[in-house]
Amino acid sequence: MEGRAGAGSRRAGGGLGAAGPTSSGRAMRTPEAPWERFSAWLECVCVVTFDLELGQALELVYPSDFQLTDKEKSSICYLSFPDSHSGCLGDTQFSFRMRQCGGQRSPWHADDRHYNSMAPVALQREPAHYLGYVYFRQVKDSSVKRGYFQKSLVLVSRLPFVRLFQSLLSLIAPEYFEKLAPCLEAVCNEIDQWPAPVPGQTLNLPVMGVVIQVRIPSRVDRPESSPLKQCAQENLLPAPVVLASVHELDLFRCFRPVLTHVQMLWELMLLGEPLVVLAPSPDMSSELVLALTSCLQPLKFCCDFRPYFTVHDSEFKELTTRTQAPTGPMSSELGSLRHQVRHPGAQKPAWDLRGSVTSEPVGMARAVALRPGHWVYFTGDLPKQVKLKKPSRLKTLDTKPGLYTSYTAHLHRDKALLKRLLKGVQKKRPWDLQSALLRQRLLELTQSFIIPLEHYMASLMPLQQSITPWKSPPQIRPFRQDDFLRSLEHAGPQLTCILKGDWLGLYRRFFKSPHFDGWYRQRHKEMAQKLEALHLEAICEANIEAWMKDKSEVEVVDLVLKLREKLIRAQDHQLPVKEMTLQRAQLYIKTVIGSLPKDLQTVLCPP
Repeated sequence: MEGRAGAGSRRAGGGLGAAGPTSSGRAMRTPEAPWERFSAWLECVCVVTFDLELGQALELVYPSDFQLTDKEKSSICYLSFPDSHSGCLGDTQFSFRMRQCGGQRSPWHADDRHYNSMAPVALQREPAHYLGYVYFRQVKDSSVKRGYFQKSLVLVSRLPFVRLFQSLLSLIAPEYFEKLAPCLEAVCNEIDQWPAPVPGQTLNLPVMGVVIQVRIPSRVDRPESSPLKQCAQENLLPAPVVLASVHELDLFRCFRPVLTHVQMLWELMLLGEPLVVLAPSPDMSSELVLALTSCLQPLKFCCDFRPYFTVHDSEFKELTTRTQAPTGPMSSELGSLRHQVRHPGAQKPAWDLRGSVTSEPVGMARAVALRPGHWVYFTGDLPKQVKLKKPSRLKTLDTKPGLYTSYTAHLHRDKALLKRLLKGVQKKRPWDLQSALLRQRLLELTQSFIIPLEHYMASLMPLQQSITPWKSPPQIRPFRQDDFLRSLEHAGPQLTCILKGDWLGLYRRFFKSPHFDGWYRQRHKEMAQKLEALHLEAICEANIEAWMKDKSEVEVVDLVLKLREKLIRAQDHQLPVKEMTLQRAQLYIKTVIGSLPKDLQTVLCPP
């Protein structure tokens, strides 16, 4: 894996600079490293411009010593411009997700593991992908040879805080496009003074004379907990701009064209089915994809997804020529796909797209040779509700907007929800209330699906009374799908959900999806850590002096080493252990070492 730049390359006064060397990422940090607070929020800030000779070009990267590979630079350049930007006059905001070259990053930031242990799974840092938040401006400018000013300001992060970073861009991008580099450097210095992103805390983030007040959700929050309340203990001048959420989109606005199919889309996401969204602009496509990935919360979205995707993407060939179709949603502008099909040497995509949501296509004469799949097809002039269509009818990009899929939903449609939402439209109910209603119902649906799995998984945990201090903890029993399916008769989702349908069939397909694998691995890991923590508690509650009486020095030393290993893991936030247990374990280690001969004490506790 490619490493990060040398630690000495980051200077306290490091400023703006052109895109530099080609090794990926940043150096291993020390606590005194400059830009550490900035790095807790952002990886870097990029400016992409249009060069007459080069096309899209990376104008600068800030901080100047943040290093990207050539492949990463190319991806940022192409993903930061609307592919059919001739129709994007004015300002456009959207987001993208790209793979980091060299795989997962090294955990240079000391608080990464601590943050992830406190944050909901959906808000944890991306370990192997960059998230790009883009503010693109295209306006007429007679002083430019092409007649247009075209530039993008991009925030690159690993945090999925789309609402926060879009709000931040709305503040800084217009100012930057007027004043350029000095303004950007001042903003980055302000971000470097921000407090760390701590889940569960209300944070005040000053930038450009404005204080943005946010609260990052915590893992222990109730899913339906109330939005951020303004801090009363601080007299902030000017009054802070309170963001109700760092990540939640306006779900109702995103899903409005496909509202009657939102439950089917939820099933497609749950099963990890590949889905392509085609839309006339990157803001529409990226928001719908992010809305789709968020509709499974609190379940972690374990599939790959691309909020914005173009034929120039460095991964386009890989993702479209795989023998096995990629899982999860991807999106593209219609202009991007038109270009791909019209180009005489273009590789025909081979996605097995079981479903697709589409906006109205712009005139296309040639057919797109794609195997039947899921497509969401949008255009700017949408009907009130797009229709469900067979994928065989998606032959050209002059097709009508719709959800093109051969998938048959397992669950009956939630007519009561649709009735409430459509009635809300008639009564002109505020969209934020419509979004809250839709989000709550999707949350309840996901919880009804997951609760039986959680209950069955909990039954596989050994009883606490079977854990003894001087033996290895018992093993977690294996997950048997047939046993689980039999348990649904008396403990299934029908206890918490009124929807009827083929729940058994939905679970059977879910077992084959990346989401089941991701959920099971995470739960098994948490249960194993809980077992280890209970084992440590059992040791600390036992009479260790009585145990040592008939034990050899080798056995006693082995206990010391194992206790130390457990302590290190517990202190590194890997074990759910009480502070009192940690203190008792440290006391036990001292007691045990004190009982050993002096030479062994010296080995175990060197001066």
